[in-house]
Amino acid sequence: MSHLIAPSILAADFANLQRDVEMVNQSEADWFHIDVMDGVFVPNISFGMPVIAAIKKHAAKTMDVHLMIVDPDRFIKDFKKAGADILTVHYEACNHLHRTVQAIKQEGMQAGVSLNPHTPVNVLEDIIKDLDLVLIMSVNPGFGGQSFIENTYKKISELKKLIEKSGSNAVIEIDGGVNGKNAEQLVATGADVLVAGSFVFKSEDPSKTIHELKHLKY
Repeated sequence: MSHLIAPSILAADFANLQRDVEMVNQSEADWFHIDVMDGVFVPNISFGMPVIAAIKKHAAKTMDVHLMIVDPDRFIKDFKKAGADILTVHYEACNHLHRTVQAIKQEGMQAGVSLNPHTPVNVLEDIIKDLDLVLIMSVNPGFGGQSFIENTYKKISELKKLIEKSGSNAVIEIDGGVNGKNAEQLVATGADVLVAGSFVFKSEDPSKTIHELKHLKY
């Protein structure tokens, strides 16, 4: 497949959220990426189910929900009800990751697992075949607008090998610091989905920026 673009709603204008959702609908973006932060797992708080449900009313594309929260099992059914199509939990936040992944799938959602920058890819060896998506954090989670961590390319290569070796169908998503300077190399290295927040929503023409990310020359 050609790579997918998932604008991060965390960088949208919350006072004009419907406007920005409609922009994504009308653009060449593929998914809505929605970061949920609890102020515990990460040092910031974003939004919860009511905002996701409000976005769902207007979103015409896949809702890719990324949970940066402790004990995500408590809310799996709630996020399904709010409109999540893909639900990604953090490896570092799950005591019983296999059970969590199965619970997500039982609700009819695709299941993803995210790795913080310091977490090695090999921790997923025993579960990679059960995953639909692996999200590699290319910044430390919790804040938008951070600088990209260069070690991400190495992790993508390692993850790509693990996926191919295991016969998994998981796609590789990159979140954090994605921009016009690193997007081509990320996709060339093996990334399937690029999350872009500030780079899209803070640009003069977000639709054009999405178009440029979608049509890379790799």
